[in-house]
Amino acid sequence: MKLYPIKFNPIFKEYLWGGTKLKEVLGKDVKTETASESWELSGVEGNVSVVSNGELKGNTLQELIDTYKEEFLGKDVYNRFGNKFPILIKFIDAKLDLSVQLHPNDALAKERHNSFGKTEMWYVMQADPGSKLIVGFNETLTKETYLEHLKNGKLLEILNQEEVTTGDTYFINTGKVHAIGAGILLAEIQQTSDVTYRIYDYERKDKDGNTRELHTEQAVDAIDYQKKDDFKTSYETTYNSSNNMVNCDYFVTNYLDVVGTFVKQLVNRDSFTIYICVDGQAQVTVGENSEKLVKGDTILIPAAINEVIISAKDAKILEVHI
Repeated sequence: MKLYPIKFNPIFKEYLWGGTKLKEVLGKDVKTETASESWELSGVEGNVSVVSNGELKGNTLQELIDTYKEEFLGKDVYNRFGNKFPILIKFIDAKLDLSVQLHPNDALAKERHNSFGKTEMWYVMQADPGSKLIVGFNETLTKETYLEHLKNGKLLEILNQEEVTTGDTYFINTGKVHAIGAGILLAEIQQTSDVTYRIYDYERKDKDGNTRELHTEQAVDAIDYQKKDDFKTSYETTYNSSNNMVNCDYFVTNYLDVVGTFVKQLVNRDSFTIYICVDGQAQVTVGENSEKLVKGDTILIPAAINEVIISAKDAKILEVHI
């Protein structure tokens, strides 16, 4: 069977900080009153995405990889990651502030959790006026000064806060403390990992009156204590062009602003390609197969496909590959 552009059913997650934007802004079929995350494309054990369109409908992402291997992932990607899908795509709606956290690097995550590390990036899709992200420290610290601030309830004093607006993009390397602030809806692209070290949660309690677990001891050796201005990403917005946003060891993300028809040649790309529509709507065509892509939709183009045609009046799309 010839592979085609594949869409997946979203997997919804509910945490105490979630809101209603996944339903109201992105049109997600959320059955609960609120939702925090929509996992668009996931190979995480226990949360594996299921195909929602075409002949492969009902198959899991894992079954596609097991069946099609290099045709699906790309030869180089398959050699590097085997049968594990290396990317996790999410939409996140923060009605309230998320906890301050960080992620371990590959070596530490492998040693402690038998997992990949978690390098990630954020693309802000919508932000209420005054909404902020926490990204890194506002001064260089030692382990001792960090722990002193944490112990005395003064952690927020040493965190760097960034006011954001639609289109802002941030690259979050491992070890960097970070948090999504209230009022922000964003797309997150990350390594396949669910390992998070939570270091501060505003002393909040859940609906049962319990505070959430903190990972103070695990985090100490994983934190990057240096003040760095390496997180906000600038990029071009040229029409009908793949404008590079992030290029790291784990993924490449480009920004597409499609007006009219954009033909993308993939013949030399030894990787699957993911398209995430962050505004507008488009038609994605491969041969005789055509799929509508609207704001909040994600679609995967298997590596065996050599050309994609994207047509739109004006659609803003993130293009992700390895």
